[in-house]
Amino acid sequence: MATTELGTALRHWRDHIPAQAVGLPVGSRRRATGLRREELSQLAGISTDYLVRLEQGRAANPSPQVVEALARALRLTQDERAHLFRLAGLAPPGPGTIPQHITPGVHRMLDRLTGTPVAVFDAAWNQLLANPLYTALLGEWHGDDLNAVRRNFLSPHSRVRHTPESKGALQAAHAADLRRTAGRYPDDADLRSLIAGLRRRSAHFDALWKSGPVSEHRASRKTIDHPHVGALTLDCDVLSVAGSDLRVMVYTAQPGTVDADGLALLDVLGTQSPVG
Repeated sequence: MATTELGTALRHWRDHIPAQAVGLPVGSRRRATGLRREELSQLAGISTDYLVRLEQGRAANPSPQVVEALARALRLTQDERAHLFRLAGLAPPGPGTIPQHITPGVHRMLDRLTGTPVAVFDAAWNQLLANPLYTALLGEWHGDDLNAVRRNFLSPHSRVRHTPESKGALQAAHAADLRRTAGRYPDDADLRSLIAGLRRRSAHFDALWKSGPVSEHRASRKTIDHPHVGALTLDCDVLSVAGSDLRVMVYTAQPGTVDADGLALLDVLGTQSPVG
């Protein structure tokens, strides 16, 4: 079947990347060494049918978001990612845009933290990647809700327990952090759109934005009301990745506490609701 250079490259990478290299378990019944289409599509957050059409050349002009997601799922290097963008007929993101590339080293670090809730955000607080335990702890987000700042100001749904004071402090920290990011990436169109939308839809964000503070969101202690394991009070640390402005959010519990036991139970339950 006829294909395109993009389709050929995607198929090549998919066939030559072992499942364990992208953090997937390897069972004894696995025949292929590479990734199955349904595995790559799930990692990238696109439909398997769309991936098939891309590989076969029946789909053209994928969006930058799709190309970025595929590069992240395939754990491509910076140069390979740029090549994938060019094959898709797109210009690789330039130096004036917020980096969203997750290095193979950061991927491997997350692979080793399977018993710890971890997620990776870019400098605008778009969630790029979350391990299963993070999703089990805080829920699964889609679309616009993947942006933590937008969710904090516009969405009423959160498992994090807040007082009016703690909610206000978090919102002020997010607004100040976003202002810092805007100063670093003034040419990022998606960032400008995010800020404009927040100012238009949230009078509180608009007031915070006009007040002009600039700072970086730091560590905190949070209580999460989980629907199946109850309240968990955890330390939330935000680690910065040098040279990329990525933020790695890590939740941990003090050893020997009820919270540590609850987190261990959640690791067993995963995202599945208990029966009964």
